[in-house]
Amino acid sequence: MSIPHLIMSASTVVQLVMLLLVIGSLLSWVVIFQRSFALSRAKSAYQKFEETFWSGVDLNDLYRDIPADDARQGAEHMFQAGFREFHRLMPRSSQPDQVLEGVQRSMRVAWSREEERLTKHLVFLATVASASPYIGLFGTVWGIMGSFQSLSMTDQATLATVAPWIAEALIATAMGLFAAIPAVIFYNRLSNTSSRLLGKYEDFAEEFYAILHRNLHGREPNTQ
Repeated sequence: MSIPHLIMSASTVVQLVMLLLVIGSLLSWVVIFQRSFALSRAKSAYQKFEETFWSGVDLNDLYRDIPADDARQGAEHMFQAGFREFHRLMPRSSQPDQVLEGVQRSMRVAWSREEERLTKHLVFLATVASASPYIGLFGTVWGIMGSFQSLSMTDQATLATVAPWIAEALIATAMGLFAAIPAVIFYNRLSNTSSRLLGKYEDFAEEFYAILHRNLHGREPNTQ
């Protein structure tokens, strides 16, 4: 009646259910660690860029220092997208509102890409969290069905007849909860962290937009 023995001697359907739950649990932990490190790096990158941005550095110099490849992220990416559009539209348009509208549109696109990057694979965690208990319940139902079938084929019902079936059914339930509980906890935590970061990116975009708005309406350019 040991757990390894019950797993090895379980019916094929219940073994497949357990295997699916183990795979889902392992993959969810991979996502948890990967997303935790990614969000931690994004938070550090935002704090570093924000300190540089508000330190009084010339915006042209800051723009030139940002790498042009995919290494940019977060507020840095939004600043680059907005400032590039600002320089592209300034010589072509004499209407400040058109320039600011283009800058705002570019930063919205950059924000959407950052949202996709920060929430990457979180849907998988949500899927594991919601589906694992039901998958485990399916294994439980199948094990209970097996116990009734074994009872129907014996003249005298004993605990030894149904105990293995009930035990494997309960193991399937436990494995479903084992896969679902961490996925639920870290999905909520990671979603909350990504939402706070996206809110900070949006605040930065509004502040940067206000700076450009002041510059276009007679303030000294490229100063804060």
